[in-house]
Amino acid sequence: MKYHFFLLFMMLSVFGFSQKPKVDLKAIEKSLKNSDSPYNYEKLIFKYKGYPKSLDSIEAQYLYYGRNFRDDKVLTTSDSFKNLAEAFKGGNFADCIKQGKALYDKDPTNLDILLILLRAYDSLKDGNNFMHHLNQFRSLTDGIKSSGDGKSEKTAYFVNSVGDEYILLNILNIGQDYTRNSKVAKDGMYDIWEKGGQQTYIKILYLD
Repeated sequence: MKYHFFLLFMMLSVFGFSQKPKVDLKAIEKSLKNSDSPYNYEKLIFKYKGYPKSLDSIEAQYLYYGRNFRDDKVLTTSDSFKNLAEAFKGGNFADCIKQGKALYDKDPTNLDILLILLRAYDSLKDGNNFMHHLNQFRSLTDGIKSSGDGKSEKTAYFVNSVGDEYILLNILNIGQDYTRNSKVAKDGMYDIWEKGGQQTYIKILYLD
């Protein structure tokens, strides 16, 4: 893994902790489908693809959590994603990028796809595409970090999947020296990560 990618989580960890807007999933679902809303999906995805650094934390939240309400998601259990992962593991980065771009076109806010593209572009020393997708990745993860402060159930960080939870854990520098307890919620699951008496709450959403 190249130097740039090692810097990824270091850079991410210092952004996005200033404001903690509440995540309103019903409002997100409604606004994304409303062509008159400033948070309409097509408007936000145009901005996200063109100039991701211009997204504010609320816009990033609408894109990230709005993925739950879309029918075109690429699942990590799908054959297409498994083929992408295999191309990356095999070091076939040109093919990895070709496959990754096709999946990105279907599901552009998928963090797993973005991570693989980042690592592939970094391996090929393609700095322009690396930085573009890094800015997208950073915007989405800033949206996650602004969903709460993780200090209680009421202010837990929200994530869309277990995979995204582990991305967040890396950003928060929560590792193997933490213990995890889980608690069932109405529309998801709380994971409580603890070390030295300090707890971090992360809620994994199950909205399907």
